[in-house]
Amino acid sequence: MTVIDQAPAADAEAATPRAIRQRPERADHVFRSLTRGGGIIVLTVMILVGLFLTVNAVQAISARGLVEFITTQDWAPESNNFGIAAVLSGTVMIAIVALTLSLPLSLGTALFITEIAPPRIRGILTSVIDLMAAVPSVVFGLWGLAFLQVNIVQFSQWLSTWFGWIPIFRVDGADPANPLPNDALYTSSTFIAGLVVGLMIVPIQTSIMTESFSRAPIGEREGAFALGATRWGMIRSVVLPFGRGGIIGGTMLGLGRALGETIAIYLIISPIFTINFHILQNGSNSVAALIALRYSESNEFTMSALMAAGLSLFLLTMAVNFTASAIISRSRSGAESEG
Repeated sequence: MTVIDQAPAADAEAATPRAIRQRPERADHVFRSLTRGGGIIVLTVMILVGLFLTVNAVQAISARGLVEFITTQDWAPESNNFGIAAVLSGTVMIAIVALTLSLPLSLGTALFITEIAPPRIRGILTSVIDLMAAVPSVVFGLWGLAFLQVNIVQFSQWLSTWFGWIPIFRVDGADPANPLPNDALYTSSTFIAGLVVGLMIVPIQTSIMTESFSRAPIGEREGAFALGATRWGMIRSVVLPFGRGGIIGGTMLGLGRALGETIAIYLIISPIFTINFHILQNGSNSVAALIALRYSESNEFTMSALMAAGLSLFLLTMAVNFTASAIISRSRSGAESEG
């Protein structure tokens, strides 16, 4: 409820502006308390997770040294020779491949649903996207292992043959002139794992982008058409600027999911502890897959090393999320589409 104070008397010597005060109702107080409490709980849980990982990682980091822990590629805690250089770089490479696939696919799907598809088909597509988000990651992993990997090898060979002069597409030991190429060189690679993870994060990104695009102001849409804009012109000048925050938020949320994916990557990759920037070549690794692989056989010190690796992934994910929040706060949806 808004209250406006009475104006000063007409003969007052020093008239001052009337103060406008708000008196929140009981429902507003309850709503603010619930939302504030929810935010505090989430923040507290994040802090407790970070503290738990830090406390349990101190033993391994102190024994190895922070610089050596970051720069070492091997993983042999039993001999005090371990680090996250290989697994962290593999995690980032898989996430980059996943985003390269998922971003254009999600963006195109969201624009098709909101701007082109008829209302009946729009509802069906939205339901299908939501159902895809509920598919367990182990199902994606099994599908990638049993179906995608077998059928994508020839495409990997084609990329290596024609674009092998680019370092990321080069495969060591591959001979383009050999009529019987060795398929094992191209399996269990960063490329295949990234494709599977990319398909896993498409539903999340598409849902967020669809919701953002659907909220573009109707008046600005019609105004663009009235000024002679084509459908693509309207999308480019109204929908995309208004939905920029949704595009960034969906992309960063998908990136966070890709960085932390475990089971699908664990089923597909052939784990190695060497930095491998050749995405088509056999062998890769990730922090989450490493923890899943070594957790059951770990002693106290090895568990501390795994906690240190988990802490690095936690900090990387937090950095991505905070960066996304900073970008979104500076580019609010609709900021460039307001008349």
